[in-house]
Amino acid sequence: QVHLVESGGGLVQAGGSLRLSCVASDLSFSAYAMAWLRQAPGKEHEFVAGIWYNGESTYYSDSVKGRFTISRENAKNTVLLQMNSLKPEDTAEYYCAADTDPLGSRNVEDYEYWGQGTQVTVSS
Repeated sequence: QVHLVESGGGLVQAGGSLRLSCVASDLSFSAYAMAWLRQAPGKEHEFVAGIWYNGESTYYSDSVKGRFTISRENAKNTVLLQMNSLKPEDTAEYYCAADTDPLGSRNVEDYEYWGQGTQVTVSS
């Protein structure tokens, strides 16, 4: 059974930084596109950032472009999200997700496997 385990969430002041990590197990990690998705209270799940199976291309939502950076280390079955210049509107539960399409998607429904999530709270 596939497991995706996120870590690194927490409480930070506006303008601060956090780095999220996700470790995958029981998954041919290097064959999957990976993404970070989020859900704010009372809102639907939202695509944040994605990365190709080989790490050669990344893509972001307009709301985080220039502030967040996604990366992956296939040898460690790990995907990272570096979040800088955080804003209160970034407050959400953040999920790591895997897509069998090696190039991924901006559509949250395309991601077959999800982690349990890690909470990020940004205070003003």
